[in-house]
Amino acid sequence: QVQLVESGGGLVQPGGSLRLSCVASGSIYDINTMGWYRQAPGKEREYVAQAFRNGDTNYADPVKGRFTISRDSAKNTVYLQMHGLKPEDMAVYYCYVVLRISAWQSAHGYWGQGTQVTVSP
Repeated sequence: QVQLVESGGGLVQPGGSLRLSCVASGSIYDINTMGWYRQAPGKEREYVAQAFRNGDTNYADPVKGRFTISRDSAKNTVYLQMHGLKPEDMAVYYCYVVLRISAWQSAHGYWGQGTQVTVSP
């Protein structure tokens, strides 16, 4: 059993900042990638950013230069630091982690429950 618990969402004014966190726990053997997606009302879930085990990171174009993803492998935690928030960033943000629960099983992706980010004056 694997659990992903997100935190850090909330209400922020345009131009403000928030830091999201996601902790993975449970039967984890190792973690490949940790990332974030978001879903705005009436829209499909979209990719935001990803942090790879080797330290590389990747970002969607709309957030490049404003968002920073980082991970603490010792704590099985991924963070998303968001600066310069815009109304179009408002969405439910989901943590997505690809991991193995044992050495002899292939990696699978797991979703968190989501945390709301609201950007409004």
